[in-house]
Amino acid sequence: MLLTVLAPAQARAQEGVVFEKGIEFTNPDDQHLKLDLARPEKGDGPFPAVLCIHGGGFRAGTRDGYDGLIKQLAARGYVAITVDYRLAPKYPFPAAIHDVKAAVRWLRANAAKYHINPERIGVTGGSAGGHLALYLGVTGGVKELEGDGGNPTQSSKVNCVVNFYGPSDLTRSYGKSVDAAEVLPLFLGGSVEKERPKHITASPLYWVTPQAPPTLCVHGTKDNYVAYEQSIWMVDRLLAAGVDAELVTLQGAGHGFGGEQAKQADAALFAFFDKYLKR
Repeated sequence: MLLTVLAPAQARAQEGVVFEKGIEFTNPDDQHLKLDLARPEKGDGPFPAVLCIHGGGFRAGTRDGYDGLIKQLAARGYVAITVDYRLAPKYPFPAAIHDVKAAVRWLRANAAKYHINPERIGVTGGSAGGHLALYLGVTGGVKELEGDGGNPTQSSKVNCVVNFYGPSDLTRSYGKSVDAAEVLPLFLGGSVEKERPKHITASPLYWVTPQAPPTLCVHGTKDNYVAYEQSIWMVDRLLAAGVDAELVTLQGAGHGFGGEQAKQADAALFAFFDKYLKR
């Protein structure tokens, strides 16, 4: 009998898709951060790429929660990755943003290997991951936020953003969120009263310029963790700066979607990436 043995880090996830798990992309403070990658099995590309960033209140969560999405994206003709990042309170802001910027730079540094189009990179995330996705979008040219996570000659700019219920203004999260008073001081080293400048610096809303990339926000009106208004503020600020921005409102949805609302959210994500990364 002839057996085909696949390497542990690489296996065919589904028809037409290759899935590779546990690739180290940066090693800040000896943390050996890893990513999972899904790519089309056939074709030379170059393919657009998408970075997926998990949520978890900046203090929890794992990259494998997005393994399903990156496989779906690969089946649609993308190279997609989901990544680790350092978590609070051991690693407060800006460690997480340094890590996701390192992930974008890694994509560009490995463009030839994985047949990636380095001029077509999108990002998505949910909750804290949505915040980091927004932050990547509006701080692509800010050198002091790059960190030293490797591939310094590469750009961390992204070409479009899809944010699922991530906060845009951390100074206005308190009182509108059931856990902001617990979560944000861990991420920012203190409450808004004690660390207001850091709350402002860590808020994507205050970094918006006309150079920001096209952005889609998807948010439920009954979100008790990140207020729906957070996405309204971000989209309004982007539009005022002349940036293409859209808001998909899911009536009655909370922090996370299910059923038909999940299908609607996924359809909006795929359509947005197709529009801005495949044109």
